[in-house]
Amino acid sequence: MKVLVIGGGAREHALCRSLSLDPAVTELHCAPGNAGIAQVATVHPVDQLDGAAVTALAAELAADLVVVGPEAPLVAGVADPLRAASVPVFGPSAEAAQLEGSKAFAKDVMAAAGVPTARSYVCTTAEEAAAALDAFGAPYVVKDDGLAAGKGVVVTSDRAAALEHAASCERVVIEEYLDGPEVSLFAITDGTTVLPLVPAQDFKRALDGDEGPNTGGMGAYSPLPWAPEGLVDEVLATVLQPTVDELRRRGTPFSGLLYAGLALTSRGTRVIEFNARFGDPETQVVLARLRTPLAGVLLAAADGTLGELEPLRWDEGAAVTVVVASEGYPAAPRTGDPIEGLDEVADEHTYVLHAGTRSGDGGEVLSAGGRVLSVTATGADIAEARERAYRGIARISLKGSHHRTDIALKAAQQ
Repeated sequence: MKVLVIGGGAREHALCRSLSLDPAVTELHCAPGNAGIAQVATVHPVDQLDGAAVTALAAELAADLVVVGPEAPLVAGVADPLRAASVPVFGPSAEAAQLEGSKAFAKDVMAAAGVPTARSYVCTTAEEAAAALDAFGAPYVVKDDGLAAGKGVVVTSDRAAALEHAASCERVVIEEYLDGPEVSLFAITDGTTVLPLVPAQDFKRALDGDEGPNTGGMGAYSPLPWAPEGLVDEVLATVLQPTVDELRRRGTPFSGLLYAGLALTSRGTRVIEFNARFGDPETQVVLARLRTPLAGVLLAAADGTLGELEPLRWDEGAAVTVVVASEGYPAAPRTGDPIEGLDEVADEHTYVLHAGTRSGDGGEVLSAGGRVLSVTATGADIAEARERAYRGIARISLKGSHHRTDIALKAAQQ
């Protein structure tokens, strides 16, 4: 099988790594890729938002499967011309991807499907926003209706800050605050069958103790020893399957990766948000535990045969990933600095997934984004995987970089 992955972050590196280990994959390509992905796949320059360019590249490579990684190409409709050209593609259509592209659309789908979520208001004026904030009270939850790369949500007890964020967005969703721990649950679907993966938890805030600004994610771990028994089955029955069924009923079937961000509240499980693709950094730990070869699963979702697959196989141990971010992230990331020590990290349990990197003129690896690397490790339990991940972090040198020191700490102590 020839596989083309679209994207260039740590999520795509994790996908490429898993696909490169799949004996069914004879050729692996990635566009545009990054310095780390180039070690396991042939990289190609492409505008990942240009559906015609991506389709032309897939045709040139005679790709048997195209996997679209990031949300922006999916919302831009890159999967549509691929499907029109009869290229099997893992990723929803532009219409179905509105589940992530518009918070208001997602709320409408959830209401129709009876999916439990926070009560909310869609606001387009300062007056509407102020009234919604007052209706729910603090802490205030204000979400940009559109894509914002994981940084469009403000949760604050400062009413002025909440109003300021609302004013900076064209349209916002203001909703009640959901208490309780958060869980990320991915599911692969062909539009009918829904195949949940193992749960993970990520860390959104930039600093230890969940302090600092929201980010795209600073680390993750799996499994979740504190999660209630039967959680996956419950979410499949009350959230994932009803959502997929509702989208199919509307004539916009969702095929690809459906990601449910959940809050385990005192009143039951509630959906915080949906995403239309693998999450970063949760993908890093979920795929680290997957033992079933990945390509066949993604192809079954693309061609509508997911229901014929054997149950997925998982490693019984744990995985932890810690993100190394550049100086100034998330506000003003510094780029262009050399990264040293990468060759000293890799062993049978620990590896580095590149996010914001590029190759320098002399072949050196340079920082090229806010989140630069994800150091991922596996172990018999969370404590062992965590210790290995941080041992790997200690071997990497990037001027001014920062990372959280408390990823999976509480879970490791349970």
